[in-house]
Amino acid sequence: MRFGVLGPLGVWTAEGEPVAVPEAKVRALLAVLLAHDGPVPTDRLVDDLWGAEPPGNPTNTVQTKVSQLRRAIGRELVTRGPAGYALAADADAVDAHRFRRLVAQARATEAPAARRALLADALALWRGPAFADFTDEPFALAVRQRLEERLAALEEFAEVRLELGEHAALAGELGELVAAHPLRERLCALHARALYRAGRQGEALAALADLRERLAEELGIDPGPELVELQQAILTQDASLAAPTAAPHNLPAPVTELVGRDGEIAEVRALLGTSRLVTLTGPGGVGKTRLAVEAARGTAFRDGVWLVELAGIPAEEDTTCSVEHAVLAAAGVQESALGTADPLVDAFRDKQVLLVLDNCEHVVASAAAVAARLVRAVPGLRVLATSREPLGIAGETLLPVPPLAVPDVGADPAAVRAAAAVQLFTARAAASSPGFAVDAGNAAAVAAICRRLDGIPLALELAAARVRVLGPHALESKLDDRFALLTSGHRDAPERQRTLHAVIDWSWQLLPPAERIVLRRLAILPDGCTLETAEAVCSGDDVRPAEVLDLLARLVDKSLVVAVETGNGGRRYRLLDSVAAHGAQRLREAGEHDVLRQRRNDHCTALAERAAERLRGPEQRRWLELLDAEAATFRAVLDDSSPEAALRLVTALCWYWFLRGRLSEARQSLAAALAGSGPARAEAAAWYAGIALLAGEPVDHVAAWQDVPDRARRARARWFTTHAQCTVADLTASGPALDELVAEFTALDDRWGLAAALSDRSAHRMARGDLAAATADARRSAELFRATGDRWGLAQALFALGMIATTTGDYDSAERHHTEALRGAEELGLWAEVAYQTSWLGRVALLRHDHPRARELHGRAMRVAAEHGFTPAEVYAETGLALGARREGRFDEAERHLRRVLAWHRRVEQEPGNALLLAELGFLAEQRGDRDTARRHHLDAYRTARRVADPRAVALALEGLAGADAVAAPDRAARLLGAAAAARASVGVPLPPAERGDVDRITAEVRKRLPDDDVRRCFAEGEEHYPAGVDALVARLPSAPPGSRHAASRHRSPTEHARHRA
Repeated sequence: MRFGVLGPLGVWTAEGEPVAVPEAKVRALLAVLLAHDGPVPTDRLVDDLWGAEPPGNPTNTVQTKVSQLRRAIGRELVTRGPAGYALAADADAVDAHRFRRLVAQARATEAPAARRALLADALALWRGPAFADFTDEPFALAVRQRLEERLAALEEFAEVRLELGEHAALAGELGELVAAHPLRERLCALHARALYRAGRQGEALAALADLRERLAEELGIDPGPELVELQQAILTQDASLAAPTAAPHNLPAPVTELVGRDGEIAEVRALLGTSRLVTLTGPGGVGKTRLAVEAARGTAFRDGVWLVELAGIPAEEDTTCSVEHAVLAAAGVQESALGTADPLVDAFRDKQVLLVLDNCEHVVASAAAVAARLVRAVPGLRVLATSREPLGIAGETLLPVPPLAVPDVGADPAAVRAAAAVQLFTARAAASSPGFAVDAGNAAAVAAICRRLDGIPLALELAAARVRVLGPHALESKLDDRFALLTSGHRDAPERQRTLHAVIDWSWQLLPPAERIVLRRLAILPDGCTLETAEAVCSGDDVRPAEVLDLLARLVDKSLVVAVETGNGGRRYRLLDSVAAHGAQRLREAGEHDVLRQRRNDHCTALAERAAERLRGPEQRRWLELLDAEAATFRAVLDDSSPEAALRLVTALCWYWFLRGRLSEARQSLAAALAGSGPARAEAAAWYAGIALLAGEPVDHVAAWQDVPDRARRARARWFTTHAQCTVADLTASGPALDELVAEFTALDDRWGLAAALSDRSAHRMARGDLAAATADARRSAELFRATGDRWGLAQALFALGMIATTTGDYDSAERHHTEALRGAEELGLWAEVAYQTSWLGRVALLRHDHPRARELHGRAMRVAAEHGFTPAEVYAETGLALGARREGRFDEAERHLRRVLAWHRRVEQEPGNALLLAELGFLAEQRGDRDTARRHHLDAYRTARRVADPRAVALALEGLAGADAVAAPDRAARLLGAAAAARASVGVPLPPAERGDVDRITAEVRKRLPDDDVRRCFAEGEEHYPAGVDALVARLPSAPPGSRHAASRHRSPTEHARHRA
């Protein structure tokens, strides 16, 4: 999270997305915390936020505002300690702190160009006056005054720009600044110097005279001695005021614009201000030379900037003398004219020089020796080197040059055009095909080209040259044979840069045999690998497993392998696509492709099987992240395997796919593998049945688990199928199976399986109205899951406990349980679980009548579920949106949500849990005044509730029927209300006050039409009707169904999960 106070208060995610902080006082609270560098006591917060008019209970009110702020920006960012509340943000996350750090860094930097870059970055952070939306608040006054350091930074920025010869631009820019601050002597002096250097001597003198007059009139003082001396120097045209003369250089003039490298140029210049030796590293074609030249062009070295091109030195002539001669020749130094023992050092002694040593990789030892000698002997000399590997000498600062940014998959045309790689591709394509532009028709193809070429500038330029003949779509389709396609480089380019193959082959030819072996074998791993996988797959023949790490490190140094830090502190090693394609060619040439493919497949299957059990324990997060990273490799293995070979792998991956909510991938992979045969087929079929149920598909063979030969694995397979049925099918019919599973897991001493079965049985018992047994199962499940360390399982148990607490009206406990479960699910990236837990927190907010929060939570849950393709959770969240919309009086919106959920039920043929949906439609019709439609919906809800034997669902339908009859038949409505109350009492769960909105409204309507004694009498008669006489009571209603008892349904929908979920 990033925070901004240099302008209006702003909050952004790390990716730059704005974060809304609602309500003025909550924003003010954040501003107060940002204005202080440490904890702020509660009484100080009260003073700053409310001044002389504090609220009635200030401490509680502050706590409420803090809770709202935590919900907006994250609980962990607002801390509380003995000294008060504080914002736990890194210093650089706040723009004011970052501004001060950059200014201090600039003041400590010697090189003018680097100083300029740092000050430019600092000043760019300002979006207006500090704390612009709190201008009248006392807490911001001192900070605003302190942050007027901006003006001093602007003056320093002008000074360094003058030093770099930017006087022409400054002459105009500083005029506006002087007009805004007419009494600042330093600012006026800078303006006068800029005017003088721009040839406007008269205006410079007039500016100084104007300042003298203002100081006398407004302050009664004379200008300081510096201004007097400056005026005299201008009058006499003192030579010290002259603009700096351009230093000599041999840098080539740019032929094309450098695209997308502004940040890197500034970084290189900043590094040159603090380091004597900077080496730009990166793969061939990434643009190291161009970046080095452009960064060097803006530097100020009195005695010159010299580009030393080393590519022309043959690798077999890698001698220090060859590099020395190249350096002297580039600087125009005649070695014979020096006549000294060390002509190289003497040529630059006492000079301020920047040497750009370009293309060092093939003469790296000699280049390193020369650079080290010069840096040690010549204090005023700095070296900027480019190489595919580091020089490896003391004092070297490395700056890896990254590829240009590429668009995300699925980015819209505007986002595609904004990516630096696309901007370069577009500019070069337009040069050969005038009028070319990225639009809605070609954006996806252009984005794919840039991604497949890894954002490497040279590859993009070679591809752009083909647009004139092929167009983007055909070009993208031909990239599978990229080396044959990308061969039309410029004739004036070095031979090694005229084709994509030549760029990579230049590096390949410099490798020793062992490094070539590992590089080509890595090509079999499409999305990189861990060290463990590299050791298993890349070793063999002439490479021992223990040697792989060292070989990988050398390939990383040579920019052929990319080492990527992972979230758990490890590293993955991957190849850029073009390097991988080159490696695949070399792998086939070596005759190793089939052997390496089988080795990779065997390793990945063993890895997935090892992970399957660890995903149910304390290492769950680490193994989830590991499997996430290997997902593309698993996909490649499955695509490359026969159904028989794939069975073991898909069976091992099913639990991972389920946890990640990737049901479509699981279903498709299982379906393909089930075309084969083998020992793992029965277990795969059982997994397929459960996954298909969760995806809302009809399943022919639900009992496939019976064919699994191993007892322990058979019990797990049966549990998963039963869990899926509990989730989206018939929860009430699963009771016997869950009892049997509890017994079986107990006999097997399978603690994880027992915890999972107990969690599901808790939901089953909840649905049957046995709260005491449901609570006992949920608590035991939570204990077991805590003991095994399974965060997913704990979330299931906490969900059950939260649901029970909600049912009994204990909303604080419910929120605590669901919040703990949500936090665990978010940490693990279990997005289906995140959606469910977020939805239930939305239900709790709804019951607390916090409708905006409920709407926000249900909307968030629906988006998460939709993004990850988990339809049951999406339907669950949308049901919550419907509940909230009706209670807020947004009837049309509520009906739209309800109709969409009903349509999904019909599509997947899941009718039972509709009791809630139908009741909601009934209440909606009643509130609109359409009591006949209301009665019809509630009768359908009653019929459904009787089938699933849920007393609370029966009660809800009876309450709805009472609402439909409240006007025309208030006595019958009172009886229906009595029967509903008896139904709720039968399971020990009377309607909590927060849920009495509909019942209170209907009761009030009845009381308008019946005396209190009659209401009490009819209510008591209704209580006596439950349970035996309820059907008869309902049968007397208009349009009653011919029969109200039906066989229990086979399925249960996510809508019923609005009331019960394991």
